[in-house]
Amino acid sequence: MQNLPARKLPTYPIEAVDNALQLLQLLRDVGSLRLKDAAEELQVAPSTAHRLLAMLVYRGFAVQDESRRYVPGPAMGAGPAGVSWTGPLREISRPHMELLSSRTSETVNLMIRVGTKVRFLDTVEGTNTLRVGDRQGTVMPANKASGGKAMLAELDPGMLEQLFRSPNAEIGGDNIPDDEYPGFLRELDTIRTNGFAANFEGTEEGISAFGMALHNGRGNVVGAISVATPVARFRRLFDAGLVAVMMETRRQLEIDIASNPADPD
Repeated sequence: MQNLPARKLPTYPIEAVDNALQLLQLLRDVGSLRLKDAAEELQVAPSTAHRLLAMLVYRGFAVQDESRRYVPGPAMGAGPAGVSWTGPLREISRPHMELLSSRTSETVNLMIRVGTKVRFLDTVEGTNTLRVGDRQGTVMPANKASGGKAMLAELDPGMLEQLFRSPNAEIGGDNIPDDEYPGFLRELDTIRTNGFAANFEGTEEGISAFGMALHNGRGNVVGAISVATPVARFRRLFDAGLVAVMMETRRQLEIDIASNPADPD
C-alpha cells in the first residue's frame, strides 16, 4: 500500500506526542472536544485521552468550559475558526465524502477558509494502491488549493484586495505580486463560470485536485470539498465524469447542511 503523504513520517515516531499534536489540531479546527470524542478520534482508551488532555490543560493549550468540554487555551494564540460550526460540518460531510471517495476511488478532503489559508478538517483516503494521503489538520494557502480557490472565487473584489494586496498581506507573506494578480483574478472568473476549481501540482508535486465550494441554506460559503489524485490519473478521472459526480455530491451535502440546526449565518 503506497500513499503520497503531505509530510514524511519520522523514522522513529512517538505515538504519545503524535496523539497530543492531533488533539491540538482538533482543538484549533473544531473548537471544542468532549473526552469521548477525543478518545474516539485517536482510537485510544478514554483514560489515555484524559491524560493527554490534562497535559494540554497544564501547558495552557486547552481549558475546560462549564460543560466540561475542552476548548483552546491561551497558549493556542488565535482562536479557532467557526467554533460552533466546524464540528457539525465534519459530521454532516463525512458520509457524503465516503460515498464520493467510493465512487471515484480517490482521496476526498473537507476544508474551511480562514483568511488567506485553508484548514483541512477531514480526509477520506482513496482505495487505490497509489493514493493521496491524509491531509486532516494541514494548513495551505487558499490561493493554491483547489477548494481554497473555489471559496475565494465567491468573494467580492474588495475583500480579495484586502486579503492579497494590502500592507497586512505583504507583512504576512500572502501578497500576490503585481504581475501575477491579474492572472489570479482571471482564474477566479473562470472558476465562477465553471463552478469548480483545479489545482495542478500547485501545493504538492505530483498531486492535482478538483475543488468545489459548499454553501448553507442562505447561499453563504461554509467550506469546500476536493478530490485529490496523483497527476497520472488526473485526465482519466476528469474524462470519467468527475465534475458531474462532485456536483451531485455537493447538491446532496448542501441539502443536509441547510437542514441542520447548526447551519451558520
